[in-house]
Amino acid sequence: VHLYETISRIKKTTKLLSQEMGRKPTEEEIATRMEMTIEKLRFIAKSAQLPISLETPIGKEEDSRLGDFIESDGETPEDQVSKNLLREDLEGVLATLSPREKDVLRLRYGLDDGRMKTLEEIGQIFNVTRERIRQIEAKALRKLRHPNRNSVLKEYIR
Repeated sequence: VHLYETISRIKKTTKLLSQEMGRKPTEEEIATRMEMTIEKLRFIAKSAQLPISLETPIGKEEDSRLGDFIESDGETPEDQVSKNLLREDLEGVLATLSPREKDVLRLRYGLDDGRMKTLEEIGQIFNVTRERIRQIEAKALRKLRHPNRNSVLKEYIR
């Protein structure tokens, strides 16, 4: 962790010196500004380029690993596979509806763009009243509640 802080300071110092001098600073100028030897600067710069294992021990006790401090903000591969399978199964179920019913449900529940639309908005798209869209939606949902159509999706809600 200390190494990463030093690398960050080197980058900031390099950027600052570049702005001050109007050119890329030399290693000597960076080392002087940071009050470290050129050898140490080169060692740190070289270390920054080498891949570091997430299993690298961290801390005085070396009881932690570098990977312990890195947050995973992405989905796990299992989550991605599950999401893709759900999408495929949902597409299969929607394919049993009429094109208009399918389109109404896609828009109503934001299945394409993640944005759910109101009955009024969908009505404007199809040039019908919001009441007509509500009727189409209700009919489509009734069809989807039939066991022959929804059995493939039930495994996702258990």
